[in-house]
Amino acid sequence: MGDLFQPTHLLILIFVFSLFFLLPFIFYILTLTRALAKCSATSITIEPGMLWLLLVPFVNMVWHFFVVIGMAKTLSNEFRLRNIPNMEPMPGQSIGIAMCVCGACGIIPFLGIFASLAGFVLWIVYWAKIAEFSRILDQVPLPSGEQFPRI
Repeated sequence: MGDLFQPTHLLILIFVFSLFFLLPFIFYILTLTRALAKCSATSITIEPGMLWLLLVPFVNMVWHFFVVIGMAKTLSNEFRLRNIPNMEPMPGQSIGIAMCVCGACGIIPFLGIFASLAGFVLWIVYWAKIAEFSRILDQVPLPSGEQFPRI
């Protein structure tokens, strides 16, 4: 049992746990980036490269709010540009903000456990919504004269 706490074993354990949690988050950021790449340059309100700030610990708790709002504005602009009917005026924003609030509440003792679990579920729902919006953008072409951004 004492061998488990050797420095090399601890480093391997930290690496495995980091990979387990980091890899899905990287795929999440890639999904957001791909959705932005399908939008015209005039619709984009958040720079795709700025999404990677979500990987910075503690900064991501605040930055995630800005990402959700930027994605919602961008998708709203793009849907309007392509005349895509959308039931949400700001696509994904309500789920995204709820996800961010739960994530921020995750630091509260005791309540944080429940908030983090709810935030995790909302994160998956938000991710799926953005992927769905991305698929919708694949189906409707850009109006003539509009260009995709270079991402």
